[in-house]
Amino acid sequence: MNSNVFDSNKSYSLLGKVEGAEKAFLSGRRNREQDLESAVAFFLEFLRGFESFDLAKQCVTVFGSARFKEDHPYYHLARDLGSALANAGYIVMTGGGPGIMEAANRGAKEAGGYSLGCNIKLPHEQKPNPYLDQFIEFEHFFIRKVMLIKYSCAFVVMPGGFGTLDEAFEVITLVQTGKLERFPVIGMGGDFWDHIRQFANDNMLQQGVIGEEDLDLIHRADNVETAINIIKESYSNT
Repeated sequence: MNSNVFDSNKSYSLLGKVEGAEKAFLSGRRNREQDLESAVAFFLEFLRGFESFDLAKQCVTVFGSARFKEDHPYYHLARDLGSALANAGYIVMTGGGPGIMEAANRGAKEAGGYSLGCNIKLPHEQKPNPYLDQFIEFEHFFIRKVMLIKYSCAFVVMPGGFGTLDEAFEVITLVQTGKLERFPVIGMGGDFWDHIRQFANDNMLQQGVIGEEDLDLIHRADNVETAINIIKESYSNT
């Protein structure tokens, strides 16, 4: 990592006091004073994020699993995607960890683009990858998700687990409910997403809990070129 990496410990010494705060906050009923202390921690973490990122270009966030290794086809696809995004003039933002996140950041970095990470403190899996121009480490998942969404004009969702699905459905829900502009949400990874779409069509749509138009909230892209074209077309129409 280069010298532009944001050092949260130097900039906000108070943030060291919030380590483990999300687990404590979600531990059940607490007194009001403790919840007010948590609210201060939320503010400090948001403040750190807003102070960290001052972006001069449009940003695209790439979601995906931390578990895919360097030799996996999805890793190669994400790396190619990162390069293509950088060549198209976009900043690439990820969750900052290994796997798909590393691959997208790596591709952007190798193409001479700018690479960002919003990391999360976890006991396993999630360590900042070495291809970040700038990263910030969060304690609270929900604050991290806000930062991953706030600065981006498009979102590419690659194969992943519960965390990736959580991020994907968060963005889709924000678009569906009008809380977020209709920035494109793009599903990459071939047939990985087919079963989810089938479930949405055969169960959610049939039960009436979503509308037929909601099925189009996520675009499928089988290759990098298609993903870039979807993003460019959407951006040119805004």
